[in-house]
Amino acid sequence: MPVSSFERTLLFLLRLSLGWIFLFAASHQVFVPGWSVAGFLEHTKTFHGLFSMFTGPVIAPIISFLVSWGHLLIGLSLITGLAVRVSATFGILLMLLYWMAHMDFPYISDKNNFIIDFHIVDALVLALLIVRQAGQIWGLDSWAKNQDFISGNSFLRWATS
Repeated sequence: MPVSSFERTLLFLLRLSLGWIFLFAASHQVFVPGWSVAGFLEHTKTFHGLFSMFTGPVIAPIISFLVSWGHLLIGLSLITGLAVRVSATFGILLMLLYWMAHMDFPYISDKNNFIIDFHIVDALVLALLIVRQAGQIWGLDSWAKNQDFISGNSFLRWATS
């Protein structure tokens, strides 16, 4: 756990900020009828073969559901500080996939981003939140870890510590 109040405050603000980013993304996906990942994934460049298989009429609705509701759940988890280790892990996975999808090697999304862009920075911040147990800082993880049903389950204990 962080020792200084400044570090605790900084980790708390980073957690809230990333939570807001995920919630805002979800607001454009979950609550917009007909939103689909297919439009974006059909225009990938470097890893087009990988991402184009997710644009078919059978798989695209499933992936769209997972992405939109994943954004919502990750955002809510980060905002509330509950199961931050789990949500941040999924958030890192999403950020790395988005980084790959935006890549026109060696540039990411445009000529101003050479190999590294905000997706990598966000993934690193999410990793920091995991390592520093950011859900324990003014979050529900500090309450949840003391509940009997969580302390008796090794996965839930890990997720909230």
